[in-house]
Amino acid sequence: MKILVMGSGGVGGYFGGRMAAAGNDVTFVARGAHLEAIKANGLFLDSQIGDATIKPAKVTADPATAGVPDVVMFATKMGDTEGAANQLKPIVRDGVTIITFQNGVEGPEILSRVLPGAHVVPGVARIASHISKPGVIEHRSPFARIEMGEAKGGSSPKLDAFHALCKAAGIDAILSDNIQRNVWMKFAMLAPFSGMTALTGHTAGPIRTTPGTRALIETAVKEVIAVGKAIGVGFKDGDFEGLMKTVEGNPAGMTSSMAHDRMAGKPLEVNYLSGAVVRIGEKHGVPAPTHKFITQALAIDVAGKAKA
Repeated sequence: MKILVMGSGGVGGYFGGRMAAAGNDVTFVARGAHLEAIKANGLFLDSQIGDATIKPAKVTADPATAGVPDVVMFATKMGDTEGAANQLKPIVRDGVTIITFQNGVEGPEILSRVLPGAHVVPGVARIASHISKPGVIEHRSPFARIEMGEAKGGSSPKLDAFHALCKAAGIDAILSDNIQRNVWMKFAMLAPFSGMTALTGHTAGPIRTTPGTRALIETAVKEVIAVGKAIGVGFKDGDFEGLMKTVEGNPAGMTSSMAHDRMAGKPLEVNYLSGAVVRIGEKHGVPAPTHKFITQALAIDVAGKAKA
């Protein structure tokens, strides 16, 4: 199976790296210093659950040069989704499966609009990882899981084959019959956590033990659940408590990729996280004041800092 990783950062670089390290045919799409470092030195996974070096690594700035893949692991930042999808137009053919491993809930819709007829499969990545320096993916948590499933439920031969390769590569990979619920369960924790870590500059421990920030993150989780229920997501009784249990179990020093991006002066995904909660909520008459506050407070840095 020929695999293309579109977006080789913390998610795509890590899981694509695990696939490549297991001997699969993987091409990474990267840019800038990260691209040059991978070309020169390969890709290194600096991981709490086991390091890996992929050298040489197949990498390119232009996916059109990689040939037609069987599967695209689509893991760009949300703000890059449309542009990256346009780059895929020359190589997306019948039979190509695109699995989204992005933050937020709107990626599959954008891809389906830009690439009409493409076989888009929603997915979820549960991992705390980032590019620590060009060519290096740092993973400092005990979990790293991907989940995927056909949008209408069930699986498909291509998805089954990809899942088998993931398992053979040692990846904790799950096929879901209700991927919409999986996506929104992650979103209900990710949007609040990303917003609060980026906004405060603090990690999981202080945020959950300080009464004021604890109250904000609890309310933010409840707002996502309310918005999800309004569009038919199958949230269940006890999901709030389960999500907060996950928040409690996260390492005290854990932070979010959006917090890393803010510290680095990079563009922020807030408009696709808290901003999406507000946007979808407004369409369905469900207010999300905590997420509106987070979106407005981070608006000053949403575009990142221009380089001198």
